[in-house]
Amino acid sequence: MVKKVSDFLAVEPGVKILDIGSGSGKFCLGGAYYNPEAFFYGIEQRNDLIFYATIAKEMLGFNNVNFMHGNIIKLDFRQYDHFYFFNSFYENLPGTYKIDNKLTYSRYLYNHYNRYLSSQLKKMPVGTRLATYHCLEEEVPEGYNLVGTDVDLLLKFWIKG
Repeated sequence: MVKKVSDFLAVEPGVKILDIGSGSGKFCLGGAYYNPEAFFYGIEQRNDLIFYATIAKEMLGFNNVNFMHGNIIKLDFRQYDHFYFFNSFYENLPGTYKIDNKLTYSRYLYNHYNRYLSSQLKKMPVGTRLATYHCLEEEVPEGYNLVGTDVDLLLKFWIKG
């Protein structure tokens, strides 16, 4: 799946791809392997996961991957060309599995993050690509056209028209 997604997003050399809620960096590391001419950036709120992702990056010797500790609401999306989103806000919903207890969780945050992501994607230029996995599509704004699916419709490929 990582190859398929990274191939969809890495449409030209030098493209900058942001993984929103990158966790331990699996997508970015795999994407960097399959598409060495593209640059992969992961943002994650959990510093310990960034620590492990950075160690893996260094062990693999990748120069086209960067991991950032932070929250997307403080990130300027215009620094990136295309995006991967594996429903990293879902754990904010009541009754869902939480990775840990290090963050504050709430339905309010789920809605707030989704609205922010949607507003940032809306500002992106025509041609922006987005791959979503296991999402409810609340974060995909109007103007993004579904151009493909995979993994029993859980993986979706979008291009802003």
